[in-house]
This record gives sequence, C-alpha cells and structure tokens, in this order.
Amino acid sequence: MSLDELLSRRPNPAGVVRNLSAPPIERLAIVTCMDARIAAFGVFGLRLGDAHIIRNAGAAVTSDVIRSLAISQRKLGTRNVILMAHTGCGMLSFTDDEFISELTDATGQPPTWRPGTFSDPVQHVRHGIAQLRTSPFLHADTVVRGFVFDLQTGSVDEVRDEAPVPATRKPARAEAASSG
Repeated sequence: MSLDELLSRRPNPAGVVRNLSAPPIERLAIVTCMDARIAAFGVFGLRLGDAHIIRNAGAAVTSDVIRSLAISQRKLGTRNVILMAHTGCGMLSFTDDEFISELTDATGQPPTWRPGTFSDPVQHVRHGIAQLRTSPFLHADTVVRGFVFDLQTGSVDEVRDEAPVPATRKPARAEAASSG
C-alpha cells in the first residue's frame, strides 16, 4: 500500500478522547521497542492516558530516552518506569559494526551514534535498568522494572537484577561541573 493510500483512510478529524490530562494517570512511563507487533498499552492492561510510551529500535536506553523520561518526570509527574524488550527483535539479527559499516559504505560517513544491537534480551534489559537507576536526570525515588515480552507466547517475564544496583546518582549540576 502506498503512503497516499494509507493516508486516504485516516479519519479527519481524528478521534479524540476528551478530558484526558497530559500527565499520565498511572504516573508511569514505558520504554519499549518500536516493533509494530507490540501493543504497549495492551501488554500491561493499560488504556490511553495511563502512561507515556517511549519507543525506539530495541528499547535502547539512549540519551534521548533519558531526555524524554526526565521531561516525563519533572514536567508531567511520572515516577515509575517500565523497560520492556522482546523476543524476536530485529536488533538481534545484526551487530553494531555490521550496521555502521553498511551505513558508512552507503553514505560515505559513519553515524555519530551506536545502533545498540544486543544478543540477549534479558541482559539488554538488565543493562538498561542499571543505566536508568544511575541517571542523575531521573528522580532518585524512580521505580524501574524490566520485562521481556515473548512475541510467540504473549508472556511478559520480569527481569530481576542479578545483584542490587546501588544508587550512585550525582546531582546533575555536580556532574556537569566535574566534567568541565
């Protein structure tokens, strides 16, 4: 289907749920993959307005994810974060180096970012949880939980820490001052 055909099917005006406020009802933000097979609200039994959904390739905790979560928390009142990767993710099918080489060959320049591929969704989630828990830009009382969604069975399995991650957040101002 062409983009024009797809756009011709959209309702205009689009449907609107009235009386929803910008802050999510459940004070929750979910970071997950952009995979079109994932219905992020449905996986956790949520409805429109319950949570912020932040999506990217592989549910990678990037600087932009931290930026979005900091805004979600500090301007819109969220306190809880769910990080969810999934089985069958496209990011499991190639390596960072392969993709960087492909882009460099196609464009003549390497990207300024890493693709963030991984080989094990559980370890990927554990690493992301550690990044979130130690970010100075998220509130110290942020509750972070991680999950792996199985696209074949529909199970949503919690990823437990191998060892507790100590809170090592520095205030953002102190960190910026120490790097200058």
